[in-house]
Amino acid sequence: MKLNAAQLARQLTDSLAPVYVISGDEALLVGEAADQIRAACRRDGSEERLVFHVDRGFDWGQLHDTSHSLSLFAQKRLVELRIPGGKPGDEGARAILAWLDSPPPDTTLLVSLPKLDGSAQRTKWAKALIDHSHSRFIQIWPVDAQQLPGWMRERLAAEGITPSAEALDLLSTRVEGNLLAAEQEIQKLKLYCDAGHLDLETVQRVVADSARFDVFSLVDAMLQGQPEHALRILLGLRGEGVEAPVVLWALAREVRNLASMAHDLNRQIPLDRVFASQRPPVWDKRKPVLGQALQRHSAAAWDQWLQAAQQIDEQIKGQRPGSSWDGLSAMVLAVAGVRLPLGAGPTH
Repeated sequence: MKLNAAQLARQLTDSLAPVYVISGDEALLVGEAADQIRAACRRDGSEERLVFHVDRGFDWGQLHDTSHSLSLFAQKRLVELRIPGGKPGDEGARAILAWLDSPPPDTTLLVSLPKLDGSAQRTKWAKALIDHSHSRFIQIWPVDAQQLPGWMRERLAAEGITPSAEALDLLSTRVEGNLLAAEQEIQKLKLYCDAGHLDLETVQRVVADSARFDVFSLVDAMLQGQPEHALRILLGLRGEGVEAPVVLWALAREVRNLASMAHDLNRQIPLDRVFASQRPPVWDKRKPVLGQALQRHSAAAWDQWLQAAQQIDEQIKGQRPGSSWDGLSAMVLAVAGVRLPLGAGPTH
C-alpha cells in the first residue's frame, strides 16, 4: 500500500504495519520519515533495534534467522534493512518475499531504498513491497524549484516564522537543491527573526549562498581527479562551519548516480544512452566530468563508496565510532584517484 508523508503520520497514530518501506534520494525527507517510524515503534514498546546494511557480501541468512528468533532483550523490536544500492539480488528478493508472506510477530521491518526507477518497480520483490497488504510503501519525491517556496513557507510556519515575499524568494534561491541546507538555515533564522517576522534584510545578512556552490565545486574537483584541490575545498567548508550532513548529501547523491551509471555501462549500454536515461538527463557540460570519473573507476568501486557514505552517515548520527570528517576526506581522496592504505576510511 502506498502512502505519502502526510498519510504516514496519520497511519502511525492508528497502528503499526508489519513492514514499512521508504524509497527516495532526498536525504532530509527520507531521514524524517524514518524517524517518524522509529518514534512510533518506541511508543509501541519496541526496545530493541537491529540494523542490517546490504552490501555485496551481505548474508541474507541473517534476515531469515532474525525472523525466526525471539528477541533477547525486548518483547517488541524494530529491524532496519538498508539497501543503498537498491538491488537485493535473487537471494535478497526471496528473503524479502518470505518476510512479507509471514512477518514475525512483535517485529516491525523498516526497509530503506534509494529511488526506484520504472524497471526496478516492476520486479517481483519491489511490487510486493509496494502492494502487499503487510507493507506500507512511502515514496519520497524531491522538491523541485517550483515547489520549494511553498515547502519553505510551510517549514517556516512550523517554526512560527512568517516571511515576506521577497525574503521567501531569496531564501528559496539560495538553498535550491539542498533541503538539508534549507533546514539548517531555517533553524539559524529562528535566532534572528523579530517577533516571528522574516524580512529580506535578515535573509541577506544571515543566509550565505557560498556554501552551496562550494559543495558543488568540491564534487567537481573530486570527479575531475584533483585530490589536493578537493581536499582544500573540503577543509575550507569545515572551517567555515558547513555541517558534515550537507557535504555528505552532495557527495552521496553524486556517487549514487555514478554507481547506477557504472552498472548500466557494465550491461553494454552506450554512454550517451546512459546519460540520456538519467532523470533529469545529464547536462552537456557535465558529461565530460562524469565520463572521466566513470572511466577512472569500476562499478564495484562506486558501490564501495556508496557503502562508505552510509557508514559516514552513521558516524554523523553517533551510531558508529570515528570522525565523519575523516571519512569524508578519505572518500573524496579515493574518488579523486588517490590510492589509500588498506583500512583507511570510514569503515574502521
